[in-house]
Amino acid sequence: MPATLTDIPETMAAIEITGPGGPEVLKPVTLAVPRPGPGEVLIRVAAAGVNRPDVIQRQGLYPAPKGASPLPGLEVAGTVVARADDVESPAIGEEVTALLAGGGYAEYATAPYRQCLPVPAGLNMEEAAALPETFFTVWSNVFDRARLQAGEAFLVHGGSSGIGTTAIQLAAAFGAKVFATAGSAEKCARCEALGARAINYREEDFVDILKAESPRGADVILDMVGGDYVQRNISAAAPDGRIVFIAFLAGAKMEVNLMPVMLKRLTLTGSTLRAREPAFKGAIAEKLRARVWPLIEAGRIRPVIDSVFPLAEAAKAQARMESSAHVGKIVLSV
Repeated sequence: MPATLTDIPETMAAIEITGPGGPEVLKPVTLAVPRPGPGEVLIRVAAAGVNRPDVIQRQGLYPAPKGASPLPGLEVAGTVVARADDVESPAIGEEVTALLAGGGYAEYATAPYRQCLPVPAGLNMEEAAALPETFFTVWSNVFDRARLQAGEAFLVHGGSSGIGTTAIQLAAAFGAKVFATAGSAEKCARCEALGARAINYREEDFVDILKAESPRGADVILDMVGGDYVQRNISAAAPDGRIVFIAFLAGAKMEVNLMPVMLKRLTLTGSTLRAREPAFKGAIAEKLRARVWPLIEAGRIRPVIDSVFPLAEAAKAQARMESSAHVGKIVLSV
């Protein structure tokens, strides 16, 4: 029988950031179970995704938005066990995957109902928990902001990451010619298996590869590196190309020659998602439900899972992410 507010436990296991630092500052704690506010549902969490923003938050460099849970965790999959009076869907008892602003590393988490999607048929809870953060991010930036079209050339950096493996599959599914950078032969092979022309950035120059194999250049570039990649992205971009920045692992500040931006009529843009309002994220969710969920259920797209750790081993999961040895998503089983 679906749980209601009267039979949900008072407390839950969770993982707390005890202070800025390395993975060791992530500690298991017992906390009160949150209660859904207006427009929210309460989810009994079965699995939670691990993402780079969780690591940056733990390091003290990316605080949770005002009003969000201070616990790490931006995506979960589980069962709706309670909902606010103003929420009609999803129903109590429904299995969902949800995008959060925080709080996923726990046995229970609240989420705006607009940011919930049904668990796609054929996926287990660990796979479902690996969907929201990367799929919302890629759709918002590559398809809404950069307007990637069938037949265009698309380049994603960090092709073996969770974002990268998602971007490759989505861009290929919608008819783009996909290029991806990665740092080893094994990672490049994984990218190519997903539908990309992989470029080992330790051995090849992605600018040279684009000029040779897509003479116009890349119509859309999704960049998580920043630093000296910015000018190289500009060199690799096609006329009227769109370059989207969503992270800057190699640095946020650099000197840029703007002349080729002007000559090629380039668009340089970027975004963050975490602090955006539920209505904005809900609009992305509806596009995913209509255009991407059918592809997942048909087996044409599937989240790439690197490893699954128990919730209590969240520190090991984040250490795995920081090693950059992973391919695809890291997930916590709750």
